[in-house]
Amino acid sequence: MKIETAQKLLFIGDSITDCDRAKPEGEGLFGALGNGYVSYVDALLLAVYPQLAIRVVNKGISGNTVRHLKNRWQEDVIHQAPDWLAIMIGINDVWRQYDTPFIKEEHVYIDEYEETLRQLVKETKPFIKGLVLMTPFYLENNEQDPMRQTMDQYGEVVRKIAEEYDCFFVDTQAAFKEVLNNLYPAALAWDRVHPSAAGHMVLARAFLKEIGFNWSGRN
Repeated sequence: MKIETAQKLLFIGDSITDCDRAKPEGEGLFGALGNGYVSYVDALLLAVYPQLAIRVVNKGISGNTVRHLKNRWQEDVIHQAPDWLAIMIGINDVWRQYDTPFIKEEHVYIDEYEETLRQLVKETKPFIKGLVLMTPFYLENNEQDPMRQTMDQYGEVVRKIAEEYDCFFVDTQAAFKEVLNNLYPAALAWDRVHPSAAGHMVLARAFLKEIGFNWSGRN
């Protein structure tokens, strides 16, 4: 596996990452990592790779856009000094354009999204050992649906930046598609955004696959 002994893995993002994690510090006992994919990743790392003693931190905040991440980056990422960083952001950047179309000051359009995410990646990459970029997603099988189309465009921005800065890349939309070939989207997310336990397991599995997780616990 790519993450090594005693390294610190920090996740940052929106409500999908947050999942009722402890604040201000999302780590430790009693559900401090929340009840979503971050906690599943931590549980599997503990169960399968206990010898690596990997420290997992959750810095997701519900409702965040990439604009919010920029404003709290110094405190919630740089000061934390992680060895590995995973970023999944963009759902609210897109969603606010559709559920609150007239409150335009809350919209983060694709040019700002790309510029801000690229800036955060560029300034952080030299100081960490591994950076994982995860796409935003919308659990809608109809690829012509307007919000799904927009979300796919933001996902392509994430792919482009990952390639540009040699980051690990997780296509969450593709990971969900494998499951949605046999399920209606509401089975994984009642609002097509906030996943069920199964939906969060899809995210955890996709992330772990990208970092070389092996069920035998061997590197």
